[in-house]
Amino acid sequence: MTLDEFAALSEAEWQRLPAGVRALTSNAQLVVADEADPETLAAMGMSNPLELLGLFEGEGMGDGGWTPQTATFPNRISLFRLPILAYAEERDDGLDAIVRHVLVHEIGHHFGLSDADMAAIDGEDYA
Repeated sequence: MTLDEFAALSEAEWQRLPAGVRALTSNAQLVVADEADPETLAAMGMSNPLELLGLFEGEGMGDGGWTPQTATFPNRISLFRLPILAYAEERDDGLDAIVRHVLVHEIGHHFGLSDADMAAIDGEDYA
């Protein structure tokens, strides 16, 4: 799967989320990349780029990050193609379900949600 195809899948899964969730994350950019850069991995104490599937960067809603801000970078949710594809090879879940799971987990960081909250959102039927 190319990076462009992965980006299209990621965007489609973003669009399948409940409208209220998308509205509350409207200040966050969805970014896809092959993998996290070495500086990000080092900051997270990781050396294997396949360990990091996604990342939320910015100020979560609990930090006041949901209001428009100037002189700061926008909140960003990154999904990493190569680690997600490697993870998918080891699982029976479909790639779309894995992308949605990682996306919901990173959105959970934006909201300040608990793991239980994230699991409830991830388990919803978005269709």
